[in-house]
Amino acid sequence: MAKRKSKFMCRSCGYESPKWMGRCPGCGEWNTMDEEVEIVQKGPRAAFQHGEKVKQKALPISAVEMVEEPRVKTELNELNRVLGGGIVPGSLVLIGGDPGIGKSTLLLQVSSLLANQQQRVLYISGEESIRQTKLRAERLGVKSDELYIYAETDLGMIHETVDEVKPKFLVVDSIQTVHHPEVTSAPGSVSQVRECTAELMRIAKTQNIAIFIVGHVTKEGQIAGPRLLEHMVDAVLYFEGERHHTYRILRSVKNRFGSTNEIAIFEMLQSGLKEVLNPSELFLRERSQGGAGSTIVASMEGTRPILVEIQALITPSSFNYPKRMATGLDQNRVSLLMAVLEKRAGMLLQTQDAYIKVAGGVKLDEPAIDLAVLLSIVSSYRDTAVGVGDCFIGEVGLTGEVRRVSRIEQRVTEAAKLGFERIIMPSSNMGGWDVPSGIQVVGVETISEALGIAFK
Repeated sequence: MAKRKSKFMCRSCGYESPKWMGRCPGCGEWNTMDEEVEIVQKGPRAAFQHGEKVKQKALPISAVEMVEEPRVKTELNELNRVLGGGIVPGSLVLIGGDPGIGKSTLLLQVSSLLANQQQRVLYISGEESIRQTKLRAERLGVKSDELYIYAETDLGMIHETVDEVKPKFLVVDSIQTVHHPEVTSAPGSVSQVRECTAELMRIAKTQNIAIFIVGHVTKEGQIAGPRLLEHMVDAVLYFEGERHHTYRILRSVKNRFGSTNEIAIFEMLQSGLKEVLNPSELFLRERSQGGAGSTIVASMEGTRPILVEIQALITPSSFNYPKRMATGLDQNRVSLLMAVLEKRAGMLLQTQDAYIKVAGGVKLDEPAIDLAVLLSIVSSYRDTAVGVGDCFIGEVGLTGEVRRVSRIEQRVTEAAKLGFERIIMPSSNMGGWDVPSGIQVVGVETISEALGIAFK
């Protein structure tokens, strides 16, 4: 007879404890310990799996044949690029995002595009009924006999339906609603999410089915459930954006079949998501001409160069401790750059409040944006605008030097396409590549040189 036993598990990191604690010893979070009932079986436990297990042999690495991963391309070229060139059969992809951001709309639209290519797709809805899914499909114009809809949360029933329908692609919306029949805890708990994802991964690898699973996010913006969830899957995509704005960003933070930090930009319309093919033009569309505190930087998002606007507002502080606020940038890095300006350029910023923002809702984290951030701060502090046709690229060191950055040719080419006339960049990046016609490149070694050229 089975014996019931209680345990407490942290929903953030999966730490297990025989008793409840207010603070998790594993991750240090408060009020994350949930009680789960564990049934201890006497004797061997029946494995929850279909089919026979095939034993694999160990091979020397020199004997392993190199085979290029096949790809299934959709009509959304932006999605193909974020996934590394297309959907890999047998892969497990996790998509997370805020409630109402459009995750279900994106996956239903992708399912329709795949079904139109005569690829059988099974869409598992654990949060909506079939009628609710049908209403969204009517709005998106989804009509295909190769797209199957199934509303179920029991993993055993889902597995039987997969064996019956035999799809090439499977969508599970969402993983927090699916429950494993042999796990006694509630759906969405650490144990349920871990076991259900492990079973879906086994289905993907053994039956060569590409599976997309939707994951809820916490109030901090992280995917809910154990951190192990992101380690198990092949790719992790975050769907970002403001619900009150029409633009959405699909960001790749992990991809075993392609590069990370790739982004795709979509516009949310009544008829679904539409690709934005030129995001640089989008981000610069509403730029104020000749406004103080505004600079343009050519940043790399994965393999794509994107021109974005960095805005700064420097105002005298009325408090003993001035404010330092950054949106889309690392606040600590902004404080570091302001310290470099005080020490190396002789600017008194310790009595000034600083507000720095990346226009368009993009998050930048590469070092090549340092020079543009620094010049936007100086521009606002002096209330003097930089040239409208100027673009700034470069990393700034603690001694005030402007350091070399990668992929300079791609950045300059993108700036030239959008009509910029001058690029201020590190001197160490000069030479060894062809400068596009119609644009001037100026090399600088220190921030003092950059300030002299930008505000001449």
